[in-house]
Amino acid sequence: MRKDYFIFMPSVAGSFEDEWEQCFLKVIERTGAGYRLLKLNVFVDSTDPEIFLRQKKIIRDSLLDRLGSQCPALSITIHPPENPWKVSAEGMFVRNGNAEVKTKFWRSVPYVVIGPESKKEVWAAGLGDDILSQSTRTAAVKSFDMIYGILDQEEMSFNDLIRQWNYIGNILGTHGGYQNYQTFNEVRSEFYSRYRTIKSFPSATGIGMKIGGVYLDFCAVRNSPSVKIKAVHNPNQIDAYQYDQKVLKGLIEKGKHAKNPPQFERALIIANNHWKTLFVSGTASIIGQDTIGKGDVAGQTLVTIQNINKLIDNNYLGEITGQELSRGRCTLIRVYVKDQDDFSVVKDICKEHFPEVPAIFLEADICRDELLVEIEAEYSF
Repeated sequence: MRKDYFIFMPSVAGSFEDEWEQCFLKVIERTGAGYRLLKLNVFVDSTDPEIFLRQKKIIRDSLLDRLGSQCPALSITIHPPENPWKVSAEGMFVRNGNAEVKTKFWRSVPYVVIGPESKKEVWAAGLGDDILSQSTRTAAVKSFDMIYGILDQEEMSFNDLIRQWNYIGNILGTHGGYQNYQTFNEVRSEFYSRYRTIKSFPSATGIGMKIGGVYLDFCAVRNSPSVKIKAVHNPNQIDAYQYDQKVLKGLIEKGKHAKNPPQFERALIIANNHWKTLFVSGTASIIGQDTIGKGDVAGQTLVTIQNINKLIDNNYLGEITGQELSRGRCTLIRVYVKDQDDFSVVKDICKEHFPEVPAIFLEADICRDELLVEIEAEYSF
């Protein structure tokens, strides 16, 4: 099923409240133009947990008050837009009448279910505890427990996960010798080994946030004979779940013989006779398992785009799906840039390689200290 993405930016710089109101009105205008909002990602600039939680409440309340039973899955994270903006948003929409869509709730968390039971998609977002000072392990366990709760409510399982976004507070930080990102990977591995029985993994992004905590978003698709879900590999990269110990940071957790690598596919293609979607995971300047272009943001951006291009080859995708594919159309890129000073360089390169594609640029730490940019993408065929 075709989904359309739109980026919402303020027109005039101002306070958080002013800028959010501008974005919010643009979102509502789009929903009144024949679209149903399925998922909204709101990115804010904040360094104080208490201020962030107040901002989060303002955003959530305004959407619930206005959209009510048609509220989207909602993710709100600290990922500053390019200066001088304090807020930006990315919306995923479907045209009215093109799909059966329902908003449901797990406890107080809104999520969206698309399609009939036999072809169900579930989109959920913002899964995490707002106690932002807790340990990465505690926060990650609570977030994965929420994934389990929603999937269980929908009579689905971790096997149905196809796309996951992992927002990890202070991703590169360490506590007692244990790196936060590695701690998150340990928790992910524990949940997948407990609840996931298939060999492949979801497509995923793992990115930092400026304050503590863990928030997760996901898409799950009902396992069906009519739907083909295939992992897509980059011949120039080692699969992340095959990284050796030398690239994994921090100490080994007690009781384990080794550190668990990140468990995600470079990309995942979902195909049936009517629609085909390629989810490209967060992709960076890595060849094999090594970082390329240290200190060179332009070079890293170009290598990252080359890696993405390896994943969208029509002949390769046709072989693994057993279906003839039209030329892929990129429907969205989301670009994470480590340093604000590098935004203009990265934007210029991305606009050259992804002309006319909805794109949002955000400040964020990447999962390796030497990585300066990461790009995720979605394609339809």
